[in-house]
Amino acid sequence: MANDSLGKQPRAVRFLFENSIFLIAGAIVALVWANTHHKSYEHLVHFNLARLFTEHVGEHGFTVHHLINDVMMALFFALAGKEVWESFLPGGALSSVKKAATPLLATLGGIVGPAFVYLAIVQSTGQWADLADGWAIPCATDIAFSYLVARLIFGGGHPAIAFLLLLAIADDAAGLIILAIFYPKDPIQIQWLLLTVAAIAIGFGFRKMKLQSFWWYLLIPGTLSWISFYMSNVHPALGLVPIIPCMPHAHTDLGIFARAELKRDDTLNAFEHWWKNPVEIILGLFGLVNAGVPMTSLGVGTWAVLLGLIIGKPVGITLMTLMAEKVFKLEVPKGMSYRHVITLGMIAAIGFTVALFVSTAAFKETGPIQDSVKMGALLSFGAALLSFAIAKSLGIRPTGLIESEPDASE
Repeated sequence: MANDSLGKQPRAVRFLFENSIFLIAGAIVALVWANTHHKSYEHLVHFNLARLFTEHVGEHGFTVHHLINDVMMALFFALAGKEVWESFLPGGALSSVKKAATPLLATLGGIVGPAFVYLAIVQSTGQWADLADGWAIPCATDIAFSYLVARLIFGGGHPAIAFLLLLAIADDAAGLIILAIFYPKDPIQIQWLLLTVAAIAIGFGFRKMKLQSFWWYLLIPGTLSWISFYMSNVHPALGLVPIIPCMPHAHTDLGIFARAELKRDDTLNAFEHWWKNPVEIILGLFGLVNAGVPMTSLGVGTWAVLLGLIIGKPVGITLMTLMAEKVFKLEVPKGMSYRHVITLGMIAAIGFTVALFVSTAAFKETGPIQDSVKMGALLSFGAALLSFAIAKSLGIRPTGLIESEPDASE
């Protein structure tokens, strides 16, 4: 499996795959390329793949951008869906209402806060008609980057890590629902979703037949589900998510990023182990075709997204955590204070990957508006620097070993 073989690779190779370096590199290359030779960059992104087979094609068709965003990114969202699904299993972050209640309310704050700030800026600047559809862009939290920053700030064993991961998983689940409901590619053709129902039925049929290879599930019901989403105009990048529960899986969850997950060989974990590293390369390609924004693209959309993230996220998360404790009499995890809540709220403001994706879903036409909100998503990396500054000002220092992993009990 990919992860097992990666463990035998040199440290530098492991570093590339475990720290989203491909995504960062793709985004940097895109920014440099788009700002030095924009015409050739646009030619790559919008190259019609049909031209590889014939020169007699129209202006519209299946482009490099479509291939990466609609097809390849389906594997990224499938892995995200896997983490969300497993979190509901016994031991998972969302399996216990009592354990999950406070972080779930914090997640709600981390969605409502950014959306409110974004829409307030859009309304106050008179850009409602042009920009209102982008309200969900600052609602995203990038799990991988926020986790890396949180481990550096809090240390690997701090309860704030588990709190942030639960919040990020719930945020992912909300993001999948928002993408499916609010950002169809065209008016929903609901009859095509019957094909998804058929795909799920086939998947559970395969499971009853005790088919263990994930390829059966990916190539047959997975393909049918993707076609169903594409034809129904639900974003096709979500097309593999419905088949995730169909795959044979462990009956408990050890927690996202838990090392012990690598030793599990059930079908669902085998799917993740095989695809995790290829998806890192896919994310590099995603960064390459989506982050090429002219530096002149700064505009109202940029500041609405950025301020939605760096103000709306920490304020929303902190206020809803406070409400959970004071109004609903729920508990903040032992070992956490509001210094940690405020800091992890800023860490959660790193939107990047999903924020970039939602930017292209909310504003389908390329141009100044899409570029301006993409720039806000890219600048959300600044939340990492702000997080370190806030942590230092609040006297937070890392505790425990950075190498330690959160376990299922946290």
